[in-house]
Amino acid sequence: MASAQESDREPLNTVALLGQAYSLLGFKIVNGVVGAGFPQKPSHSAVFAQIGPDGSRLTDLARRANMTPQAMGELVDELEGMQYVVRHPDPADRRAKLIVLTEKGQACIAAGIATIEGIEGSIIAVLGKRGHQELRDLLKALLDAG
Repeated sequence: MASAQESDREPLNTVALLGQAYSLLGFKIVNGVVGAGFPQKPSHSAVFAQIGPDGSRLTDLARRANMTPQAMGELVDELEGMQYVVRHPDPADRRAKLIVLTEKGQACIAAGIATIEGIEGSIIAVLGKRGHQELRDLLKALLDAG
């Protein structure tokens, strides 16, 4: 049942609900990964979500995460200090560097994938298989229209 304070407020709009869901899911993923023994900050997911299996250039990571190269560089520096990534010369252009996952970084991503699978299971438990598929279809339609 909603508290008196909640019932006095206007209902949240769709954008606010999506934003809250995004934040909640992001924190659940980070908590799962940290709980699996891979300390990090929520902002580090911008790197982990964008990096390719064979590594990625900093400028590509930044573009895909919709960030400035400077901001992405700070995140990569932090993750390099935590031994999740290393910088290697790009074989396609020796002047450029590739950001590459270490074994620890790969294990961190595996922990993230396991956490996401658990969250997917929780969503199915709440919405049912049909509701889960409907949610996915509706979100895809919004993204496709974007």
